[in-house]
Amino acid sequence: MSSQQDRCYVALLGLAEYFRTANPPNIRQAIQCLQALFTFSPPLKMEARTHFQLGQILMNYTKNTDLAKSHLEKGWHIAENLSQFDDKFEIATLLSSLYLQEDQSGAAKVVLRKALELSQHNVQWHCKLLFQLAQIHANDKEYSPAATLLAVGVDTCDDTSTAYLKTLFLLSRAMILMIERKIQEVHATLNQAVLIIDNSIQNIHLKEHLKLFFLTLQVLHYLQTGQVKTVKSSLKQLQQSIQTIMAPNWPSDEQIFGQAPMECFMWLPKDLNIVLVYLVTVWHSMMAGYMDKAQKYTEKALNHIEFLKSQDNKPILAVFQIILLEHIIMCRLVMGNKSLAIQEIGLAKDVCLSNKSILRRHSPQLHCLLGLYAMSISFFNNAEKQFQICIQETQERDLKLFANLNLAIVYLRTHREQELQQLLQQVQSDTSASQSNNSQALIGSFYYVQGLNAFHKNSIHEAKRFLRETLKMANAEDLNRLTSCSLVLLSHVFLSIGNFRESMNMVTPALQLASKIPDINVQLWGTAICKELYMIQKERTNEEDAYKKHLSFSQNLLNDQYRAINQQSEHRLINWYTGDPPPPIHGQQAPQQSIASTSMQDFGQFGVAQ
Repeated sequence: MSSQQDRCYVALLGLAEYFRTANPPNIRQAIQCLQALFTFSPPLKMEARTHFQLGQILMNYTKNTDLAKSHLEKGWHIAENLSQFDDKFEIATLLSSLYLQEDQSGAAKVVLRKALELSQHNVQWHCKLLFQLAQIHANDKEYSPAATLLAVGVDTCDDTSTAYLKTLFLLSRAMILMIERKIQEVHATLNQAVLIIDNSIQNIHLKEHLKLFFLTLQVLHYLQTGQVKTVKSSLKQLQQSIQTIMAPNWPSDEQIFGQAPMECFMWLPKDLNIVLVYLVTVWHSMMAGYMDKAQKYTEKALNHIEFLKSQDNKPILAVFQIILLEHIIMCRLVMGNKSLAIQEIGLAKDVCLSNKSILRRHSPQLHCLLGLYAMSISFFNNAEKQFQICIQETQERDLKLFANLNLAIVYLRTHREQELQQLLQQVQSDTSASQSNNSQALIGSFYYVQGLNAFHKNSIHEAKRFLRETLKMANAEDLNRLTSCSLVLLSHVFLSIGNFRESMNMVTPALQLASKIPDINVQLWGTAICKELYMIQKERTNEEDAYKKHLSFSQNLLNDQYRAINQQSEHRLINWYTGDPPPPIHGQQAPQQSIASTSMQDFGQFGVAQ
């Protein structure tokens, strides 16, 4: 290029930037300046860079994604064949993100894999591309290639002696292995990571962030396997760690992660970590049977999400929002707040509708929630269909097991003996095949359903055997709701065989636990048993007291059920079986959000809340 052309090139670039940064921006003029550069037949590196700039402006300031894609593809095809031109990796990253916006993950993977091959000489870009490509595979539920790519990252960091980045790869790989339920590898990977955190990370701020990541995974792992009691110590440490990071004197993320090229990688910003810690606290509270606490932290988390969305509506905020809603809806149903539960199911549905990716990932959970709601109001045909759709759609083992167990109760309550036996045999087969990886909460729930089935068949010995096994598992991990359900059913078993003393011994602690949770259905059941026992023992005062409590619980449930069915327009969702859910009803506004693909793996699995 001649010196005159060079001056024209620089002038046009300057003009383009001037128009882009004007107030208001003049994007049309900026684009025209950049397009004019091609008339000078610039060198290939400049041509590729100009195509990148045009694609970037078109993506950021216009809706013309086709033209943006055309420029980025032209820039990439030029750049991928150029040596000593690391701008190619920036082009590949932006092009892959555009492909993802258009739901073309396959095309994104092709571009990033080629860029990865070309980045061997640039360790920083090589690691960045490994993370990006692994994330896309994980989003597509291709966990094995994702784990392999992260293992390559670990090896790359071994060669370059970067302890911080190596730990980040190890923890990210542990996250994928947790989803695959490769428990032994999870333990080995987490142990390897914590040794590096404790012994090789000198920067106290990086150390604390890695510790927060490690503790988050450890807590999630315990909750995933139903170890509610075991997790308490790790959860407390996690809550202390987030308090440390949120202290006023703690440096900003920009100060911590902008100091060195190999330390610029960050798992989550601290504001998002706050939401995540709230979320796992909600999950733990729900599993432990502390519904009031779960509600309290859900409200805090949702308020914080709204605050963050007002500043920067990041895609992951909608993911956190939907997971929190899934958990709190189950809490509402346990507490007997069906009208509020169906409203929140409607809100969850609207969040999902705002993006196809989130709808795909959470459609099975929506169907399961609708099944739980329909079952709670005795719409068993709707409940059956919703659970069946959930089971067909989901690939998540815990969610499938949870839906199957609730479907079994539907069959039990509608006297569908043949379907029930077939389903229980299938569940038995599935749980036996993965014995060591099962959630304690879900296996305990399976024993409970078997005990309930045995009681209905008047197999008293079998019922007691299954329920004692349930109590053993529930007590071992402080699964209070499972304990209260088992105790009240055992009380009913003893009442049916005339063992009134044992029946009272069971129902008393059941009601105590149920009032703490609070679980209105166990309270309703338990007060009915108490009324019967007091009537048999001719304790009229206690009988009347039990009857009044039972009547109060019953009336509250009936009133709430009437509101849910007759006053909540979202009730119609129980008839949604195929395709996308219905849009927001007239007079309601859908959440104003722009949600792209998720930027971390969704861990809030729906089906472990017992």
